[in-house]
Amino acid sequence: MRITLFLLGLLIFQSQAKPLSYYFSADIEFDQSITKPSEVLGYEVGEWHVRHDQLVNYLTLLAKQSPRMRISTIGHSHERRPLLLLAVTTANNQDKLEQIRQAHLSSLSTKTDRSTSPNIIWMGYSVHGNEPSGSNAALLLAYYLAAAQGDEINQLLENNVILLDPALNPDGLARFAHWANSNRGKTLSADPAHREHVEAWPSSRTNHYWFDLNRDWLLLQHPESKARVAQFHRWKPTVLTDFHEMGTNSSYFFQPGIPSRTHPITPTQNQTLTHQLAEYHAKALDKEKQLYFTQESFDDFYVGKGSTYPDINGAVGILFEQASSRGHVQESINGDLHFHRTIKNQLLTSLSTFQGVLEHKDTLQAYQQGFYLDALKLADKEDIKGYVVAKGNDSSRFESFIKLLQRHQIYAYDITKAIKVAGRTYQPGDIFVPLAQPQYRLVKAVFSTQTSFEDNTFYDVSGWTLPHAFDLNFAPIKSRWGLKTAEAQRKIKSNGRSGVLQEGAYAYAFSWDDYFAPKLLNQLLSAGIEARVALQSFSARTNQSEQTFSPGTVVIPAGVQSNASWQAILSETLASYAIEVFAIRSGLTAQGIDLGSRLMVPLKQPKVLLVGGEGTSQYEVGEMWYHLDRHLGIAPTIIEQRRLARANLARYTHIVMVDGNYRGLNKHAKAAILSWVKKGGVIWGHKRGAQWLVDQQLLNVETISKKEMRAQFDTQDMPFSAREELAAKQRIAGAIFNARADLSHPLAFGLDDEILPVFKNSTWVMKQNGAPFTSVLKYTSSPLLSGYADQRNVKQIAASSVLIADEYGKGIAIAMTDNPVFRGYWYGTSKLINNALFFADALK
Repeated sequence: MRITLFLLGLLIFQSQAKPLSYYFSADIEFDQSITKPSEVLGYEVGEWHVRHDQLVNYLTLLAKQSPRMRISTIGHSHERRPLLLLAVTTANNQDKLEQIRQAHLSSLSTKTDRSTSPNIIWMGYSVHGNEPSGSNAALLLAYYLAAAQGDEINQLLENNVILLDPALNPDGLARFAHWANSNRGKTLSADPAHREHVEAWPSSRTNHYWFDLNRDWLLLQHPESKARVAQFHRWKPTVLTDFHEMGTNSSYFFQPGIPSRTHPITPTQNQTLTHQLAEYHAKALDKEKQLYFTQESFDDFYVGKGSTYPDINGAVGILFEQASSRGHVQESINGDLHFHRTIKNQLLTSLSTFQGVLEHKDTLQAYQQGFYLDALKLADKEDIKGYVVAKGNDSSRFESFIKLLQRHQIYAYDITKAIKVAGRTYQPGDIFVPLAQPQYRLVKAVFSTQTSFEDNTFYDVSGWTLPHAFDLNFAPIKSRWGLKTAEAQRKIKSNGRSGVLQEGAYAYAFSWDDYFAPKLLNQLLSAGIEARVALQSFSARTNQSEQTFSPGTVVIPAGVQSNASWQAILSETLASYAIEVFAIRSGLTAQGIDLGSRLMVPLKQPKVLLVGGEGTSQYEVGEMWYHLDRHLGIAPTIIEQRRLARANLARYTHIVMVDGNYRGLNKHAKAAILSWVKKGGVIWGHKRGAQWLVDQQLLNVETISKKEMRAQFDTQDMPFSAREELAAKQRIAGAIFNARADLSHPLAFGLDDEILPVFKNSTWVMKQNGAPFTSVLKYTSSPLLSGYADQRNVKQIAASSVLIADEYGKGIAIAMTDNPVFRGYWYGTSKLINNALFFADALK
């Protein structure tokens, strides 16, 4: 009896395994000397979720066995997993691969005949870790490319170099494989409520820092994206595929998306080609009787996504979305959805991509060639010639901006003579970014300040102007008359410090202007060095000359140091920073406060508790974690809401609450937090985190709820067909608003000027606070800078508060309506959270 039950269980278990004959047509012959996936994995593809290390092992083996393949490690993820890229073509082409690449790039700057040259196709899979059908399909696709025999595969490889990117998010893929496999039983459960199908917080969609890597193609904050975009420009493929998953009750989507939601910079022919390739996907899925749809739900507007970034870089980007089993099998409105079925659909459209690209090879190559060769002509027809960008007082922030432009192959040139544009004088050392360059369209996209759109419904953000994110003043320039620039492109300047720290000074001082000054300060404080912040300006005699120091200057007095080696530590630490440090001769200043003034406030190293867990936004917790860790060198303690009541809050100087639903905090946790603030703690909240501070009466401020904002719109007698249009008007889908700062306030120290662009994707509003000295940042009277927001929302937001800080007992509560560290690239507003961490005690 036991043997019978065991065999029955084994049959149930094995019934989910599908051999290669399930995935491939019987017409395809394979080289039997090439190892099959199951021979390395120990199971058939789709029976278990492949781990990233298994993927790496198998693809490495294939590259050794097949002369068609060359494998490269193009980088590593945050968790040091290798980022693989396989170049697949005929053995003959492999011998001249670099020559093929160089000839392809050359054809984009010189009109040459490409009809006999191989095309470049990029196949990318599973940028979201819990959308694993793509990476599992990549195993099968690699086997096909290595082992398939016959005229069809020979023609494909002779005419193409296929770049296979099997796992765009190795860390997320690894996390999800562990989750799905560890919750899988011998008898599979299709119940959507089963643990296998419901991930714990945070989900595996994201990378190590809980970022959505599909939004990072333009922003390039993470090693996965940096490596990938570098290789994209190294090869410049004509077609790039991007394989995803969506909700279980859906079917299969492939582009084109919604026609009216394509970025206007995208050439019309790009969409024509996308339509032509879609016919091949439809034919493949029709043959299998699989449901699918196009031209709805998804758009091609935000240029920082994996399927849209290629569109403004000369390629045709194609998004594929497969309904997800989120495990091994799950119930759906279309019947039980098996993991192996999701894999097969991704494989089918991978192969249909090959067929379509092969048959449209000449058209695709001609389109890409024209995209780049026409760039200068199109730029010449524009009303503007380019953009001037001011360096400001923060060299590190400026260099980071230039480095980002260079990663996208955008040319910038130093201005060599002062020029006045739109009422502002741009000086030598500022830069000019011309439109007349191969990346003409991308320049337009990253400097765009568009606020009016044909279709106001956005799948992602509607405004992403890069100089606004870096808080850099910029302006379009209509004529190059009077503009003098360097002939050579601007190069990145060294981050290292030059010069020797002068010993024997009364004190040392450095400006708070530099973006990495907080990281430097944190490193010094952690090494036991005592430091002060100047709340007012002063002038002091240094070894060079008399120097004026702004509020926010960090002063390190020699007389208060207790560590005998403090000067050596200071000198060694400073070597890693391009921050000028001044040696001050005397505590008596020529003007302003003296160095012993009570307005020289002692600083302490922040000890940050970051609230996370179920209910909080994993993206915003991750963005704050990333900022604290990578930009400040602070290791926050992340504690889930459910554990807060048991936490020893006395260990921490700061509590940070990002956007989220904080109903999970019980009365004991609330009481503990309020008591901790009263005793001297500093609490920061933004978006719904800020709302929680107001609800708990830590701050006395009037607000306008999201519900009240929605109520502005008259919905009486509105037809059902207008639902989506109404929702688009009621929300702010990521736009940039202008705000004005009180530069005398410690939370605004280090800003170049009082105008600060803020990224906004919430309609929650804090009204102006009448209490004195509490309002740090307010929206201007005409705040919309870039992106879409309905004028009814803009009117309510105008002149309202962005950032408020007030005392609560002996502590400080700080509320911000928006996320200051959005997606890791908002260098401007992130200075606000930096100041809250180091200078909030000065408000007491």
